Amino acid sequence: MSADVAVNPGDTAWVLVCTGLVLFMTPGLAVFYGGMVRSRNVLAMLQQNMIALGVVSLTWVFVGYTIAFGDDAGSGLFGNLELFGLTDLKVPPAPHLHVVDARITIPALAFVAYQMMFAVITPALVTGATAGRLKFGGWVLFLAIWSIVVYAPIAHWLWHPGGWLAKLGTQDWAGGMVVHASAGAAVVAVLLVVGRRRNWPHAAAPPNSIPLTILGAGILWFGWFGFNGGDGLQANGVAAQAVLNTHLAAAAGMLVWLLVERLSDGHSTVVGGVSGAVAGLATVTPTAGYVNTLSAIAIGAIAGLVCHFALRLKYLLRLDDALDVLAVHFVGGMLGSLLLGLFGDNGINPLGRDGLFLGGGGGLLWDQLVGVVSVVAFSFVLTWLIAAGIQAVIGLRVADKDQDRLDQAQQGTDAYHLGGVTSLAAPGGPQRRPRPDGAGAAPMPAGHPVKLVSALLDPSRVSDSGTLREELLGAGAISLTVSDTTAATEGTVRQVLPRGYLQEQPLLARLRLDVLVPAEAEQAVVDLLSRYEPRLVWASDVAPVVVT
Repeated sequence: MSADVAVNPGDTAWVLVCTGLVLFMTPGLAVFYGGMVRSRNVLAMLQQNMIALGVVSLTWVFVGYTIAFGDDAGSGLFGNLELFGLTDLKVPPAPHLHVVDARITIPALAFVAYQMMFAVITPALVTGATAGRLKFGGWVLFLAIWSIVVYAPIAHWLWHPGGWLAKLGTQDWAGGMVVHASAGAAVVAVLLVVGRRRNWPHAAAPPNSIPLTILGAGILWFGWFGFNGGDGLQANGVAAQAVLNTHLAAAAGMLVWLLVERLSDGHSTVVGGVSGAVAGLATVTPTAGYVNTLSAIAIGAIAGLVCHFALRLKYLLRLDDALDVLAVHFVGGMLGSLLLGLFGDNGINPLGRDGLFLGGGGGLLWDQLVGVVSVVAFSFVLTWLIAAGIQAVIGLRVADKDQDRLDQAQQGTDAYHLGGVTSLAAPGGPQRRPRPDGAGAAPMPAGHPVKLVSALLDPSRVSDSGTLREELLGAGAISLTVSDTTAATEGTVRQVLPRGYLQEQPLLARLRLDVLVPAEAEQAVVDLLSRYEPRLVWASDVAPVVVT
């Protein structure tokens, strides 16, 4: 439903495109986080993110939108309930709503849909911090309550012209406070309720798929053009400036993070690069439509530096933030909101204000500080009450025994079904071929002495299962069995984890071979296996058998 007014098709099309881009960010976030968790928790992480599209979309339509963007109830804290269920949505957004001047003419439903996607992705950010610890039912209930009680009022404060922070003069272009600061404060509160993983910080969890994480980061970067580009609700110069600022801040954040990582850790990693890019994106979000191009580059560079050093924050606070949501999103959102008070440029957007560096004095910086403190305090307190209540009633933290196997515990299946054995290369493609009569090894007479030779091999040394099989049979093996196992190392191996972390790994993946051979062929098989640099080889007698 929309008012009987002349709708601008270009603006409407741009907002609808941006709506799709922001929606795409939620599966992008799921993939970004999913690649960084243990292989047995991938499906649980994906579902925790994707379920927000179902839950929050409905809470937004029923009550979230009217609390955020309904007519102010008179206090500046929340909107009235006249738009409950969108039953009385007759006019487009008010001309001055958010950061839009009197020329705006888009259908109200386009605005509803666009803002819905922000409401969806905001609580999903929490899942990166709580990886491996959330009960699915408790998380669903948390999403529903939080999106109404916490997110919607904060959106009203800053993005509705009647909101008390909007009237104060606090500005937030696309969610430095509404999205990132509120979600970051929620992370702290939820972590206090669900606690740490077993043995944290001594048992770090290696990522199951860094390529998956990089794909997710690319989707987030792409979707962020809609996240920041559509907030003016018009396809104009301000939108173009916001898109350019978004990209350049991400680029600057990436390069600075890589430089700092190289100087501090000795390596510039791909995970570090995308972490810096996401930090730049989160930090420029509150400023994208209010600052000039060079300021956006400076903001991204500052984000890459500050957010990298903020990785230590979780250890200082003793909070088990699994995927560094605090360092990237919480610190980034607050930092960007405050930097707007320095870099704000009224020449870029007449609805903006000049910051301290452009002769505007400290007024905007003070208003930004008031906004950050208010949003963080409100989100933290309300989130803790919600999380603690859910934990007491139905439980929010998963049982300790299921932390490392959430996929099986919650979904009854695994994301991956290939181990070291089944992932070995094999010669040729799949084919059907009948077994010739009489093919195979000749029967061995009863009572013939037989040995069992066993070995532990490094999987990286075995590139072709077919070659290994043929070589062993050629050396005299009667039969062989290959299985996945883990073996203790003589000394712990230092494994590099994302973002500069190290893990001491005392157990490493190995292939175990059990080869049945005639006694006279034992040495030939042992000599063959020695070419694969086995960690251990041993032989044992077996009872005389008849092998056919």
